[in-house]
Amino acid sequence: MNMRSTRSTVTFSNPFTLSGYTGGLPAGEYEVLVEEELLQGLSFEAYRRTATFLKVHGKGARAGWSELRVTTERDLKEALRRDAATTDTNNHSEAALSPQEDLK
Repeated sequence: MNMRSTRSTVTFSNPFTLSGYTGGLPAGEYEVLVEEELLQGLSFEAYRRTATFLKVHGKGARAGWSELRVTTERDLKEALRRDAATTDTNNHSEAALSPQEDLK
């Protein structure tokens, strides 16, 4: 069985949660590791995703440690969608707008 791994980075602008885990994670950049296996018996090369991990770095007393949290592509995309919606809402709220200068 042939396997391959790919790494990418996602950025969360706001604190977020992942399905299946208690507690939230802070905003920031996170590494995503995807593992795939080669599908056998096809006349072309194709891979099937077997696992998706989010690398989480420890904070405070756990600084220097990291863990790979198992997630799904769907849960990760949903967390990113919620983050984008929160960022969009915050950017369009009156509190986020700069005050207008008085031009008198």
